Amino acid sequence: MDWRKEFAEFDDVTYLDAATQGPLPLASAQAAKEALEWKKLPFLIPNGTYFNLPDRIRASIGKIIHAEPDDIALTAGASAGFAAVAAGIDWKKGDEVIVARGEFPAHFATWLPYEKAGKLRVKVIASAERFISADDYLSAISARTRIISASLVRFDNGARLDAKRVADACHAAGALFLLDASQCAGALPIDVGATGADFLVSSGYKWLLGPYGTGFFWARREWSDRLPDGPVYWQSLEGANNFHGLPLDGLRVRAGARRWDSPETASFTNLAAFDAALSLVNSIGTDKIYEHAASLSRLVAERLPMDRCVLASPSDAERRGQFVCVAARSPEKTADLFKKLRGEKVIVCLREGVLRISPHIYNTEHDVLRLIAAMST
Repeated sequence: MDWRKEFAEFDDVTYLDAATQGPLPLASAQAAKEALEWKKLPFLIPNGTYFNLPDRIRASIGKIIHAEPDDIALTAGASAGFAAVAAGIDWKKGDEVIVARGEFPAHFATWLPYEKAGKLRVKVIASAERFISADDYLSAISARTRIISASLVRFDNGARLDAKRVADACHAAGALFLLDASQCAGALPIDVGATGADFLVSSGYKWLLGPYGTGFFWARREWSDRLPDGPVYWQSLEGANNFHGLPLDGLRVRAGARRWDSPETASFTNLAAFDAALSLVNSIGTDKIYEHAASLSRLVAERLPMDRCVLASPSDAERRGQFVCVAARSPEKTADLFKKLRGEKVIVCLREGVLRISPHIYNTEHDVLRLIAAMST
């Protein structure tokens, strides 16, 4: 099937930057337009939208990561999940959080303020080789390790983590494992239970094709029950969906992760569009999306003009996600190449001194060949 028809015409632009912003599907744009009409004429808001809309999204995300919908909180991005975990743990003197050097800034923005407040120590580790691996985390675990905070697929080089090995080592040491799936959720088959993670966070506007300001947070049920509630959005209370008799006495939070939902969870324009995007992702299937994106990324690696460029991702496709990073022979030449590509309307991303090339289901082999041609001249 030609999935390209599900998206707006890019005209003469080759867009290879889903890792920054996934383009909104046409159905999502239409859903957002309809949601604006709801707000313009509130009497058009369908009955039950406040609860049915977020519940549909929970169910869709549950299919994508193989999780129970009630264990999923709807957020405005990955950072909300990080914050929930950091605030919910009862930190003890000497606790350590392990983060790898070069991780996405959300990891450091979460843990460093707690270190500054004297609640924990951030242990920054480096790779023994070129790319971070499970072995690097395992060798850093100690009796003081309370949690490892890591990406399933790294934003800066596409390296994929053997999450299960890290999770098993964490649990053997009595530590927790937080996994950031922002750079792969929706484009890499994920069985969150099989990863062994205790928590999983993700944005929704990259590979999941949702609007900016969407995301989710999954917590293993034993931890969503153990972490303190704190202030919660009222719609997470038991019985809240009974608008004719809202719970005012004996307030109790519903079981699962809903207690961390962003306020105004059914934010119409964002959530209606996200709902449609997730429906498309599920109709295609993450297996197909991964196979397609990974095959195009392999083509980039195979056709890369090696006299001018080098691969900046693991050469072994099994050790990377669904996208690749490349670099020219110097940082200056890499920046120049980025400018050249944009001038020729080939859109990639410049991150940490490398070019991140991230195709999705709407890209074709022709797009890759156009990229390679532009890089070769």
